[in-house]
Amino acid sequence: MKSGVNVGMKEAGWPRPLRVLWVTRIFPNRVEPLSCAFQRQQLAALSRLCAVEVLAAIPYHPGVSLLGDRTRPGRLVAVPARDEIDGVPVVHARAPYLPGAGRVLAPVNAPLYLAGLLPYVPRLRGRFDVVLGAWLYPDACAAALLARMLGLPYAVKAHGTDVNVVARWRSVRPLVGSALRSAACAIGVSRPMVEALVALGAPKERAVLVRNGVDRALFRPADRRAARRELGLPARGRIVTFVGHVSREKGIHELLHAFEALGRDGHDGSEPVHLVIVGDGPERAAVEQAAARRDREPADLGEGRGRIIAVGARPLSAVARHLAATDLLALPSWAEGTPNVVLEALAAARPVVATRVGGIPDVVTPGRTGLLVPSRDAGALGRALREALARTWDEDAFAEAAPPSWEESAEALQRLLARAAFGDDGRAAA
Repeated sequence: MKSGVNVGMKEAGWPRPLRVLWVTRIFPNRVEPLSCAFQRQQLAALSRLCAVEVLAAIPYHPGVSLLGDRTRPGRLVAVPARDEIDGVPVVHARAPYLPGAGRVLAPVNAPLYLAGLLPYVPRLRGRFDVVLGAWLYPDACAAALLARMLGLPYAVKAHGTDVNVVARWRSVRPLVGSALRSAACAIGVSRPMVEALVALGAPKERAVLVRNGVDRALFRPADRRAARRELGLPARGRIVTFVGHVSREKGIHELLHAFEALGRDGHDGSEPVHLVIVGDGPERAAVEQAAARRDREPADLGEGRGRIIAVGARPLSAVARHLAATDLLALPSWAEGTPNVVLEALAAARPVVATRVGGIPDVVTPGRTGLLVPSRDAGALGRALREALARTWDEDAFAEAAPPSWEESAEALQRLLARAAFGDDGRAAA
């Protein structure tokens, strides 16, 4: 047991340090070390308060090793069976799945997922107090069945697309509803998400808000010019930055169209506006093509024209420097939970232009910390970008809107999980 995991145990009346089994597919690994940074940070913070082990499922199907690097499951073959990430022990279970199942056949993947976890049941018995399933389907549904086999209470944690898209599929909604109804608590990261969990079947008194946090040491107000020099970004002009998965669903094409609408010169004709894309994904080629077209524009347009700069996926420390370097964050997603990059931008005192979806309106106050637009509307997005670049933003508003730290978020999560495990009176709940 690591030092520090008994923090608050005696004061809370708990019989022993809390032991948490975290079940999820969305967690970084040696092949995808930059994925799911928010999960990694919250788990690291939680592990400093209690004992945590992650059962991280890796998608598997027969013959997957023959695919080599051509598919994600093929690449994930190289992930070791056991690992340690940020001091947290991780077991990578191979979970069978039906490729391309779609909405109709999606229910097949929950029992397949559970089948991948069954070999671990004997070694898991007696070692944990509570199971947490992170991501509604199929993760939380499989975690609920695993918890019953282990005789433990379980909690469910939702993040975004799992609530707003997948859980609404008619084929899986009954499975999600069953898992939510029996959970000791259902955790959402925004008020709209908590309301959505209740609509899906979670008892209202057990649907709880635990906001994601940010790394305050990384994401804080910083000198814009110094960050630009460090990153090799243009010193002259304004910068609009996108951080995330470079995909259609993140509104990348609307962002490219909106950026074109700003004109080759700046928002007021006096200085250029540059677009920086931080991330990777299926539409990265489209971004690079748009950047190349810009770079081929006639030289007589002068240095006043803005550039599109695609930098690819970057570690969290580099993301922090890109937010320090930018004038605003743009996130035109079609659907979201509460994206951590929005919280990070607010912590860095940078305004956000984003779509009015998911939990974003819960954290961005129009006119004070950003502007909100309808999804899939490039025209509205372009107008909002122009307005945001022309505004002078009040730094006090960002200080008031600052999100919690990961330590504060982990403390709230620990309290909920301990209540599920030990009950309000400190006795074991299972």
